Amino acid sequence: MTTRTSGTLLAALGLVVAATAIPSAPAFAIVDNSPAAVNTDQQGIALHGYDPVAYFTAGAPAKGNAKFTATFEGARYHFANAQNLKKFKANPAAYAPQYGGFCAMGVALHKKLDGDPNVWKIVDGKLYLNVNKDVSVAWQRDIPGNLAKADAEWPEIKNATPASLN
Repeated sequence: MTTRTSGTLLAALGLVVAATAIPSAPAFAIVDNSPAAVNTDQQGIALHGYDPVAYFTAGAPAKGNAKFTATFEGARYHFANAQNLKKFKANPAAYAPQYGGFCAMGVALHKKLDGDPNVWKIVDGKLYLNVNKDVSVAWQRDIPGNLAKADAEWPEIKNATPASLN
């Protein structure tokens, strides 16, 4: 077995362990049987109801308010205020999380895992989520490499159900 294959297998094993090791933090946004490309709850709310613009303007997650809502790619996003809603409507692709809000490391490993809105990073002006802090640490060890893998995997898994991949 090559070093690269061993490393990939170890990363995959670590992701599975990390994603299941914290039962108090359920992956509640994923609808396991949904082929949607955006991670939502049963009501179609993306990003667990957090404001996607706040990551860029406030530098931190902020819970959105249903009073300020916009739809993008079939999912509803909530915003903390009217200004953020206006910014999103002007350019939703600039603010929506990458890979539909699924875990970026999970996508790199051919999985659709819930993205935790409190475990995030902006890279080259794009918002990425991970399933938990342990996975985020692993993802950040090689962001360019993991993004290249995720970019290659995403077209293939984008419309697959999470249950079929995980």
